[in-house]
Amino acid sequence: MAKMEKGFVIKAAALLMLIQILSRLLGYARNMALSNLFGQSYETDAFFAAFSIPDFIYNILIGGAITAAFIPVFSSYLAKDRPEQAWRTGSVFSSWVLLLMAVLLMLSFMFTEPLMRVLTQFSPEQMALPVALARITMVQALFMALSALATGVLQSHQHFTWPAIGVLLYNVFILVFGILLIRPIEALWPGYGVASFSVGVVIGSFATLAVQIPTLVKKGFHYRFSLDTRNEGFRRMIRLILPVMIGLSVSQINMLVTQYLATGLESGYFTAMKNAYSLMQLPVGVFAASIAVAIFPTMTAQAAAGDYPELKRSMSMGLRTSFYVTVPAAVGMIVLREPIVRLLFEFSEDFTAADTVIVAQALLYYCIGLAAYGAILILLRGFYAIQNTLMPLLISFAAIALNVVLSLALVGPLGHRGLALAYSLAGIGQCLLLIYFLRRKIGPMGLKGLSRTGLQLLFACSAMALAVWGAAELSAAVLSIAGKLGQLLQVILSIIVGIAVYFFVTGWMHMEEFTLARNLLKRRLHRKRAAASRQ
Repeated sequence: MAKMEKGFVIKAAALLMLIQILSRLLGYARNMALSNLFGQSYETDAFFAAFSIPDFIYNILIGGAITAAFIPVFSSYLAKDRPEQAWRTGSVFSSWVLLLMAVLLMLSFMFTEPLMRVLTQFSPEQMALPVALARITMVQALFMALSALATGVLQSHQHFTWPAIGVLLYNVFILVFGILLIRPIEALWPGYGVASFSVGVVIGSFATLAVQIPTLVKKGFHYRFSLDTRNEGFRRMIRLILPVMIGLSVSQINMLVTQYLATGLESGYFTAMKNAYSLMQLPVGVFAASIAVAIFPTMTAQAAAGDYPELKRSMSMGLRTSFYVTVPAAVGMIVLREPIVRLLFEFSEDFTAADTVIVAQALLYYCIGLAAYGAILILLRGFYAIQNTLMPLLISFAAIALNVVLSLALVGPLGHRGLALAYSLAGIGQCLLLIYFLRRKIGPMGLKGLSRTGLQLLFACSAMALAVWGAAELSAAVLSIAGKLGQLLQVILSIIVGIAVYFFVTGWMHMEEFTLARNLLKRRLHRKRAAASRQ
């Protein structure tokens, strides 16, 4: 990878990581508020189950389309200095997406109750609340589709800031309106107070779109409604997107199977799994996703130019950087699972110590597959960059089948822990298959270096785990962890010790990833000093 491109990727990834960290923190604040206001209960189970219908529609229509089809084709026209063709193609694609979205949402609104009966194991007496919540949140899917299209255009222009800020605002509005509207809604419709968070979801999704519009206009936004199926670029997009749509449909069905099994457990277990999953997704969403999003336009350009050696170097750098962050994150979260959950969620009588244990159990098994799911985000973009969407589709079929089989086998003996473990094992299998078949497509990707990184990480993370465990036990003995201050100090001190040990060991082993992070930090500090001296 050229130095300029490498520097851009690093800067873009760093920016996205910062905004994603803030967004995830707000997401945890949202879940924390939800769990402490309503507990891990039927109400919160209903909220998360209701979200599955519009989420399914959004994901099959556009969830993977932007990355797999829109950005590669739109970017290719921009790279060839054909912006008019890019906008024409984008208009046709957007028109079809919005038309299909409107039709599916109307049908879902009409048949919400039968759909909810199929997707959950709620009793007939419990069905009214999730049906009402689902109908409210359906509007969100339309706004998110428009937002995703705007994001695709901006990222094709190498602009990442406002799309990421939009995600940040999404969680802000859910949290704010979720809290502010509880009492008014509960007063008008007793038993429906949790609907305040559904209203917040709709307002937040609109904000995600609105914040991108000014920059979109500056980039020369030009949309004209068109259903011209003869458009060359649109046909290319459809060829790329159809396998992804099928794969995402199966993937969403897989998640719905998990939802169905989880809602058959005691009330609140489905919410506990959602809370644990959101914690596991922090390193994936903040670090791995940021790296994948930042590196994807570069990989697409390298593939379009036929520069496969540089493409493979980009892939290798992305994977090694992702593992450097996600592996220690998984180990740290496993060691600190109960202190973290207790700190973040146990605030009221509605969320008890028993609830903490339930979430921590699920978190343990989710973390087993954390690094694999981070790598999957980068590997998928490797296939999308070379405009191959069929192989990831076939691999997703295999992973989903494995997840369903394991879920059915493990939910009996392990309950919610079995569902989390099945998800992790399926992710590891998918990651290995993606590496194997991508290597067959583009040739060796420096896996020897990846293996060396893996061995170094094993040693460094073992030392880190011992240090974190020792720090947590020592702080628990010295501090009073009955209160939030003691819990906060226990978690923060343990994390600081873990990070210090991890960086020391990886630096001592002269890992390339450590050197990259250190040099980036030095450059940032140097720029700040230079700016201060000029002032």
